[in-house]
Amino acid sequence: MAEEKKSPLGDELSRRQFFTKLGLGSLSIAAVGTAAFSYQYLEPNVLYEPSPVVNAGKPDRYPLDSVTLDVNNAIYIIHSQEGYFSLSAVCTHLGCLTAWKPELGIIACPCHGSKFYVHSQDAHKPGDKIEGPAPRPLPWKRCWLNDDGDLLVDRSTDVPALARDSFVRV
Repeated sequence: MAEEKKSPLGDELSRRQFFTKLGLGSLSIAAVGTAAFSYQYLEPNVLYEPSPVVNAGKPDRYPLDSVTLDVNNAIYIIHSQEGYFSLSAVCTHLGCLTAWKPELGIIACPCHGSKFYVHSQDAHKPGDKIEGPAPRPLPWKRCWLNDDGDLLVDRSTDVPALARDSFVRV
């Protein structure tokens, strides 16, 4: 009888077995990739943003004729003789955060030099542009008091300037 040759590596794969395993491995990898992309497609792609309504605290925190910048929410809380109102702190030119300049009594944009009124002067209302490249005045934001007596500001809702319901009176 002829002796069978045994390879030193043990069992060798035939060509057919090699391509079968290679094909099954490739199909397995493709199936896992398809499942991963299918899961990503079916999962809702939702961006969770903070609420546009901001609790600015008790109105007595703001002294008369004060301008308070809330940097985190990009709003000004202003307490004037007429009551409380809120302006956006985002410049209407390119979206820079403006700064309150108490020595000049204006709101100024550090990026390109736009300046805005804070108090009513002549025919100008708070938020109107004094000078600079800003195309529009700073928008007024809706304010109201909640049941607990806190001042709330809705950053997503613009209200007309100097309208009767634009001020919160305490």
